[in-house]
Amino acid sequence: MTIVDDRCRLVLIVPQSGDAQKQATDLEGALRGGDVASVIIPQYDLDDASFQKWAELIVPIVQKAGAAALIAGDSRVASRVKADGLHVAGNAEALAEAVENFTPKLIVGGGNADDRHKALEMGESNPDYVFFGKLEGDIKPEAHPKNLALGEWWASMIEIPAIVMGGTDPSSVVAVSETGVEFVAMRGGVFDNAAGAAQAVSEINALLDEKAPRFGG
Repeated sequence: MTIVDDRCRLVLIVPQSGDAQKQATDLEGALRGGDVASVIIPQYDLDDASFQKWAELIVPIVQKAGAAALIAGDSRVASRVKADGLHVAGNAEALAEAVENFTPKLIVGGGNADDRHKALEMGESNPDYVFFGKLEGDIKPEAHPKNLALGEWWASMIEIPAIVMGGTDPSSVVAVSETGVEFVAMRGGVFDNAAGAAQAVSEINALLDEKAPRFGG
């Protein structure tokens, strides 16, 4: 897999599903479609034991493809399944605690930064990234304007990398990349794509290759 580090890169969010094996197959397909920096694996409404069993299936698939597997849920599960990182959906205090406890062993980043003040509070603990949007926030074809604005503001003044949630349309990655952030997150735009997850990832990477601004350029 060719790693593209001079432009915005794709982060996948695994959707909720009742069929773990189909989900694993879909994820394998998506990861064959092109460059993926990391995959966030949310706990959703699973109990810890069920989530661990699911993560044990998903994490090796992600790592085999050369992407980082990030657990969004119980930190103990992240350690048990040998994930690469932890996505903290709580507040700045929860993120700071995770950074203190798990870095540099694990990648640690956080979400719920829905305004500048919260984002700056999260940045104080120097996480590996800050996430703008919600993991299930892709409810429209385009990325949310508020998240785009926050991403552009952040990228213009803060060195900590940022992920901005995209929309359900693969082309929404272009607007995200134009903010200057390092990563765009996609969920439904990949896994619900009529052409298949692999084709969606291929299309997204082609769009980013063609239209995303280059860092330092």
